[in-house]
Amino acid sequence: MSDTKQMTGRCLCGSVTYSMAEQIEDYGVCHCDMCRRWAGGPFFATHDTKEIEFTGEEHVGRYNSSEWAERGFCKTCGSSLFYYLIPTGQYMMAVGTLDNQTNLAMNTQVFIDEKPASYDFANETTTMTGEEVFAFYAPKD
Repeated sequence: MSDTKQMTGRCLCGSVTYSMAEQIEDYGVCHCDMCRRWAGGPFFATHDTKEIEFTGEEHVGRYNSSEWAERGFCKTCGSSLFYYLIPTGQYMMAVGTLDNQTNLAMNTQVFIDEKPASYDFANETTTMTGEEVFAFYAPKD
């Protein structure tokens, strides 16, 4: 990773910190049942980030929630940190763990078909059903 670290974040207790080379401007929200159970509500996450540098990695727990993804969390305080796509090496970092969340815009909502009727967001976003998400991210032959 380059010496210019543009975005940083950490878990609640500070045992895990991270930095990203790219500047994040927007993020998405996942409404799937697994994300809601894991994050205690919809999961607000950055889009497809590859260059992440962790400190305190010995405090990072990884849970294989499917054949293609892991969910990362702090083993000390329990903070949800990231969703990791195993085949591509892409991280979706929890927006709430970013040190600076100023000027971020929510631009997508996925698994909109699993969103409970008890909440809605006022933002105008691109939405995708679970089927559309799997079709979009499926390996292309």
